[in-house]
Amino acid sequence: MKRLLLNTCCLLALALTPESLMAQTPAAKPTPVKPGIDCAAGCNFQKQMVEGQPIDTRPTQLPGDHPIFPGQTRAPYHKTADIKVTTLASDLDNPWAVAQLPSGRFLVTEKPGRMRLLNKDGSSYDTITDLPPIFYRGQVGLLDVVLDPKYASNHRIFFTYMRPTDAGNCAMAVASATLNDSKGQLSDVKTIFQTAPYANNTAVNAGSRIAIDPKDGSLFVIIGDRSNGDPVWNMAQQTDNYLGKLIHITADGKPAPGNPKMGLPEIYNIGHRSEQGLAFAPDGRLWEDENGPRGGDKLLIMQPDKNYGWPVYVHGINYPGTLIGDGIVEKTGMEQPLYYWDPAIAPAGLAFYKGKLFPQWQHSVFVGALAAHALLRLELGKDDKVKNEEPLLTDLDQRIRDVRVFGDGAVYVLTDGAHAKLLKLTPK
Repeated sequence: MKRLLLNTCCLLALALTPESLMAQTPAAKPTPVKPGIDCAAGCNFQKQMVEGQPIDTRPTQLPGDHPIFPGQTRAPYHKTADIKVTTLASDLDNPWAVAQLPSGRFLVTEKPGRMRLLNKDGSSYDTITDLPPIFYRGQVGLLDVVLDPKYASNHRIFFTYMRPTDAGNCAMAVASATLNDSKGQLSDVKTIFQTAPYANNTAVNAGSRIAIDPKDGSLFVIIGDRSNGDPVWNMAQQTDNYLGKLIHITADGKPAPGNPKMGLPEIYNIGHRSEQGLAFAPDGRLWEDENGPRGGDKLLIMQPDKNYGWPVYVHGINYPGTLIGDGIVEKTGMEQPLYYWDPAIAPAGLAFYKGKLFPQWQHSVFVGALAAHALLRLELGKDDKVKNEEPLLTDLDQRIRDVRVFGDGAVYVLTDGAHAKLLKLTPK
C-alpha cells in the first residue's frame, strides 16, 4: 500500500465536537509571570559538569518551584565510564525508534512514513514503504516500533502511527504486521487500535511509545494530550477520551483484562501531557517520561488507576511565559514524579541498562534529551531516588530521540532530525 501524506492535522479524541472541546478549555485569562530561560533551542550542559554539583544551575522557569521531597530534581553530577561512540548509520530522515532483529540487523522508523532495515554495521539494505496511509507533519507520523516477544517464530512487529481517516481528520493508531526482513516486506498489516478521529490545526503533543508486558505480552501505549498554546485544556483529566492517557490493550487491540475502571475500558491511568519514553525496569515495573511545556519534564513510575496531575499541577510554566492553572506544584490525590526537570530538557526515549559491558551503569536508566542535546544517565538508589545525573554525548550537540539497550550490552542511540544518526556506545 502506498504511503499517503495529507496536509491536514489531527487531534486524538473520542466522540467529541469542536464546540465541546472549546467549551472545556479554561476561559480564565492566563496569568503572566516573569519568564525564565527558554530551553527550546537547546541547552548544552557541558560547561556545568562539576563533580558532586547539579548539572543545571539556572533559575527555574516557574518562580518558587521546589521539590516535594529530597532528591526529586537536580541530582549531583558524577562521571562514570569513558565511552567510545561509533556511528553506524547517518542521513536517517527524522527517525523515531530503533529495534534490533534476532539477526543483529536493525529496524528504524522514520516519521515521514518509512521503515529502514539496516545491516549490523549500519549500512542500509532495504526500505519498507508498503505501510498504511500515514499522516506526517510536525511531531506526528510513523513513530514507535517494537518486536513481539515471540518474533523469532512469528515475525510480528507492532508500531504506532497517525492514521488519516478523511480529508480533515486522523487518529493515533497501533498496528501489527508480519515482517519479512530478508525481502524488506510487510504482510498481514492490521490496525488493532485507534482513537476516534478529530480535526485540529496543529500536530503537537502526540506522545507515542509501546512497551510489551513481559508477563503476558499485552501492550502499554502512551498517548499525548494534544494541548497547544495558552490556555491549556483539561482533556488529560477526563476519562471519556484517550488524550493524555496510558492505555493497556491485548496483542489483538482489545482492553487488557484487569484494567481499572476509569471510563474507557482501555485506560490504565490519566493525567499526562506529551509522553516520549516508556520502558519496563528489570524488576518488572513500568516507567515513563514526558515533556512539560517550559519546565515540568517528568520521570514517572506507572501504576493503574492513578492520576499524574497534568495540567492541574506542573513544575513549570506555559510557552508564552504564563502560569498554568493556579501555578501549583502538587495536589492531593495526584502522583508526583520520581524526578523532574525545570527548566525543560525535553525527554524522549527511555531505557534501563541491563548489560555487562558497563558494570558502572548497573541500576541506571537512560533518558534521551531533545532540548538539552544530551543522553542523560540517571543512577537509581534502592529507594528509587536519583543518586546522580550524568549527561553523555554533549559534545555532539545533537537532539537525542531514542535510546535502547540490546543483548550485546552496548547502548544504541538515535539522534533527531533530517540527517540523523544511529550511534553505538561501548567502553573506551
